Amino acid sequence: MIRTREGRIRPLTAFEAVPFVHSGTPPSSSLAAPVRPPDGRWPAPTDRGRIRRGVNPRDLERVPLFAGCSPREREQVARRADTVDIPQGRQLLTEGRLPHEFFVILDGEAEVTHDQHHVATLGQGDFFGEIALVEHTRRTASVMTTTPTTLVVMSSKDFDAVRRDLPRVAERIESAIRERLAR
Repeated sequence: MIRTREGRIRPLTAFEAVPFVHSGTPPSSSLAAPVRPPDGRWPAPTDRGRIRRGVNPRDLERVPLFAGCSPREREQVARRADTVDIPQGRQLLTEGRLPHEFFVILDGEAEVTHDQHHVATLGQGDFFGEIALVEHTRRTASVMTTTPTTLVVMSSKDFDAVRRDLPRVAERIESAIRERLAR
């Protein structure tokens, strides 16, 4: 049983009951099931992605969100996240779904759509998933990998802790939210 943000107590879902990654991020159904690619060919069954526990703090040096953070601060972030390798054509976020995680792209690209219209192409150093977590609302857009992609994934609990403990990072996230919602 867990307590919801509204203060009610409810049973755990299957995704919440089974740990997804070291950080505790529950699996998104979009990560578990591939989306049929535009060419109609399904990826090989073994092409499901790979989870690596933890993040190398040096990998965070090349992420603008963490620019200006000390090595110790990057270590704090790295302890709260995991690295996930995702194949091309995988739906990462689905518009209207409840949020569970925050993502930073280390390598690769992803397409952002809103109401099935292209909004942006994200690449190395870009992040997403923050709006619904900060605003306590449903996902505002869908995101799908367009190339094999390596991501840093952080649970909502760890994302909140990073925002609380690293004010510079929190301000960059707030700035990105203001910019994205103004579109």
